Parts: sequence; C-alpha cells; structure tokens
Amino acid sequence: MPRPRSPRYLLPAAALAVACMGLPAQADQALAAASNCMGCHRIDKRLVGPPFKDIAARYRGDQTAVDRLAAKIRQGGTGVWGVQHMPANPQVSEADARKLAAWVLSL
Repeated sequence: MPRPRSPRYLLPAAALAVACMGLPAQADQALAAASNCMGCHRIDKRLVGPPFKDIAARYRGDQTAVDRLAAKIRQGGTGVWGVQHMPANPQVSEADARKLAAWVLSL
C-alpha cells in the first residue's frame, strides 16, 4: 500500500501560490504597443495622454477600475485628463482591454 504524501510539500506550494498572486497581469508593454497604446502613452512620462503610472495612481483602490478602463480603451473618451480626446480602439478585444487595464493598474 503506497504511503500518503507528507504535508511538508504543501507549505512550499502554498507559499509559491501566494507569491504569484502579487505578479502583474499577463498583459505587458508588448500588448500595449501592439494595441496602439504606446502611440499616446508612456509608463512614467506624459506624451499625448497621461502616463500609465498616473492612471494607476488615480484609480488605486477603485474596485470598478478594470471595467471602467477597459471600456475607455475600447470606446475612447474625453474630459478625464483634460481636453485631449482618447480615440476609440474597437480593434482591441474585450479580453485584451481588460488585460491592459489590469496591467496599467498594476504599475
């Protein structure tokens, strides 16, 4: 009869799982570049639109931020960061818009 596995393997596995929870979303700067985001935004400096880090700071703690930003990515908008209009990006899928929003918020 096989011997049951020792629970000593559970603690390292649980620690690894908890550590991975803090990693940024799978979306990254490459997805942002492929989606045309980098044409107007940079991570830490203003170009046409606000820096991604400023966006993350503004929405920190907002539980609806991923949904709101994903909608803004796809539909565009104006007035949130001044008079500059953000064009709609309907070519970005809803799933990718959510990944991008989560990535921006992780910065």
